[in-house]
Amino acid sequence: MSESFRPAPDVREARPRLVGRHLARVFAVTFMSLTGVFLLLSVVPMYAVSGGAGRTGAGVVTGSLMLTTVLAELALPRLMARFGYVPVLAAGLLLLGLPPLALVASSGMPAIIAVSLVRGFGFGVVVVVPNAMVAALAPPERRGEALGLFGLTAGLPTVLALPVGVWLAEEVGYTPVFAASTVVSVAALAALPGLPRGLAAASAEGSFGIVAGLRSPGLLRPAAAFASTAMAAGVLITFLPEAVPAAGVAAAALFVQPAATTLTRWQAGRAGDRHGAARLLAPAVALSAAGVALLVLVPDPVAVFASMVLFGAGFGVTQNASLALMYERAPVSGYGTVSAIWNIGYDGGMGIGGVAFGIAATHAGYPVAFGLTAVLISLTLPLAFRGRGARPPRTP
Repeated sequence: MSESFRPAPDVREARPRLVGRHLARVFAVTFMSLTGVFLLLSVVPMYAVSGGAGRTGAGVVTGSLMLTTVLAELALPRLMARFGYVPVLAAGLLLLGLPPLALVASSGMPAIIAVSLVRGFGFGVVVVVPNAMVAALAPPERRGEALGLFGLTAGLPTVLALPVGVWLAEEVGYTPVFAASTVVSVAALAALPGLPRGLAAASAEGSFGIVAGLRSPGLLRPAAAFASTAMAAGVLITFLPEAVPAAGVAAAALFVQPAATTLTRWQAGRAGDRHGAARLLAPAVALSAAGVALLVLVPDPVAVFASMVLFGAGFGVTQNASLALMYERAPVSGYGTVSAIWNIGYDGGMGIGGVAFGIAATHAGYPVAFGLTAVLISLTLPLAFRGRGARPPRTP
């Protein structure tokens, strides 16, 4: 056959492999460490109440944990740049896993608060560092999908470990739950030796730290839009059981919402890679607002479940789209900063939302407070529509 009549070779380029051994290890660390977190998230406040601390003491315990979590998130970009991702992650796993053993010896508030403060630093590490590692290790053209899988491994402990921890504490006592949290958190260290040690080398050379990130409109706009939906998530976790008197309805609704969030965060990654994360953010924020707006009809069970589906779906897409968009706009040296700012928006939004909603509900009732929350989310829509805002300069 003549050269001119030979069929052209198939030059279609195969898609790069998404989950290699490095990303698989990061996902394993994420699942195990967050299982250790959520096993105790409700159990430690219960333990404080059983020791005589009362509801105020339980709130102080959770507040102590979140205080040092946010402080850690502020400091982590600099720490990751100086020491690298893997050593910082190893230290965080130890700070998270070892302190619960001290609770076996004491149920007094000083011990519980001290343990919560130390674990907060570990919690900050295990939510920020793996997030940044996924962005650094994933193929850029499939980053949204990788972040979606990361959201799945981070979301499953919320759905599974939170109720299991409470059930175990009630059935077999607190000590086995403390031990289980320690074992699963420390066991995550076994996945670290296979991770690349030089992963944060670019961060050490760059200067895109937390201050630069907080000055970047291209990062703050999607982060603020996401924080408004995180605020609503904190409101639901805290107040829905009181707003919906039927205990079975509230419990089922609080299962539906995180399940919908986890699934849609996972699926949003593929859509973001194909169509752009910026196109997903505004519709997702609008869907979140619509879901919360339905709660003006509480305690109607149909409205409650419809709200959980809509808000859960919107919140899941908002999580993935905002994070993917922020990574697109950041230099490689700023991946740790992006993860920190996004997680601060998550934790800060949940905390502030709970306090503000409590004040509004006390003075105006739950339906009005839910309506105001929906309005507040809607006010961030212009930030979400700014899909092509300013981007920080890229560095290697």
